[in-house]
Amino acid sequence: MKKVAIVGSGISALACAVALKEEGIDFVVLEKGPAAGGKLLTEKVDGFVVEAGPDSFLPEKPWTLDLIRKVGLEDQLLATNEERKGTYIYSRGRLHRLPEGVILMVPTMLMPLARSRLISLPGKVRMGMEAFVPAKKDGSDESLARFVTRRLGRECLEKIAEPLVAGIHTSDPEDMSVKAVFPRFLEMEKRSGSLIRAMVKTMKKAAPVTTFPKLTYFMSLKEGMQQLADRCVSFAGEERIRTSCEVTRVRPAPQGYEVLTGSERMVFDAVVLATPAYVTHDVLGPMAPALADRLSPIAWSSTATISLAFAGHGVPSRLPGFGFIVPRVEQRRINAATWSSIKWSFRAPPHCQLIRVFVGGGQHEELVSCEDKDLVAIVREELGEIAGITGEPLFSKVYRWARSMPRYTVGHLDRVDAIDDARKPYPGLYLTGCSYRGIGIGDCVRSGFEAAQKIAAASRDRAARGGCTDNCR
Repeated sequence: MKKVAIVGSGISALACAVALKEEGIDFVVLEKGPAAGGKLLTEKVDGFVVEAGPDSFLPEKPWTLDLIRKVGLEDQLLATNEERKGTYIYSRGRLHRLPEGVILMVPTMLMPLARSRLISLPGKVRMGMEAFVPAKKDGSDESLARFVTRRLGRECLEKIAEPLVAGIHTSDPEDMSVKAVFPRFLEMEKRSGSLIRAMVKTMKKAAPVTTFPKLTYFMSLKEGMQQLADRCVSFAGEERIRTSCEVTRVRPAPQGYEVLTGSERMVFDAVVLATPAYVTHDVLGPMAPALADRLSPIAWSSTATISLAFAGHGVPSRLPGFGFIVPRVEQRRINAATWSSIKWSFRAPPHCQLIRVFVGGGQHEELVSCEDKDLVAIVREELGEIAGITGEPLFSKVYRWARSMPRYTVGHLDRVDAIDDARKPYPGLYLTGCSYRGIGIGDCVRSGFEAAQKIAAASRDRAARGGCTDNCR
């Protein structure tokens, strides 16, 4: 009997597998699709490295770096090309550089904001007044829109905050939970009474970065993010990864849990469900209806990424920064674009460009279901009008991610606490992944590590009580 079943093979599942391997605990990964890795999918086409899902991770959340070190990929870390960095925001028919010193929508430098044409004079004054806005007294949750408007004004919300965060979190700021998505802001407000004061203090205290290799705000891997998934599989052991194996039910067994697939019934001491909440709902429904019911309220968004490859003459000679984002108020059909081969090395052959465009995620989500040729036509038209890119692409790649991003709406953490309470009657059952406490790669890795730590602790407790069998370790 295998000790642990890990259902799903996204990065949270693979992180759990790596950690269990280090602990010497037996496990198997059960994946319904033909390959492991989830949204970490990279395609190599004619010298281009095309990311279908995430193209990077945030090193400030250390768990991804921990995983990279565990599996021996540290020499493959790839920093952004900082000499070209810059974020641009499309507003009133042109691209505006995000003013220097604006960090996560919080202005920390006066003159760059004053010179910017992105924000109107009244909007700049309102942002500057943030230091005098009283702090919220109670600890209740509120929407990101209400929080940013209350502290920095409506124009900051519409032109900076919404496009910066909505593209990542695929949620409407009007119902996005600030407590679930940006607890750091609430702590700043509580501690300093002002986001601006808190951010300036943090910057002054920040130690110089001495880590080697150099870490930038975003980091990737030389061969693309699938390189991490592939190395996790190799480290965990390919013989432990079973693909094309869809789990349909989990139910109690005399000792542990019975896991049902289309053709098998297997018994495990513990089960880690690293699946989206709506899949977990279906798998657990007959065994744990109360738990399944608490998974239902989590809403999801669908997205698409469209990558276009160009010869050098197909794009303007100097594209601005790393790309641009589009506020919802501009009513465009795309959310953002990244100049992938400018932001990263090793992404395109010499004298060529690779551009990645984002669609959906709560904004014109109906476009995700368009035919490839229609979606590419829409993207090319938008790129032409926004950035002057009118050349014929060498090729295009469309990747759709249906119901792939959870929406952390107001009250999300309370719902997650209720899920945790409903899970308590089922020792040995663990829920991980982006559905609960963080959608980024780092948070998903952390959730996988935490599940493995709990399983290892339970195994040690069993051994201490004299209940360890040969398959405990």
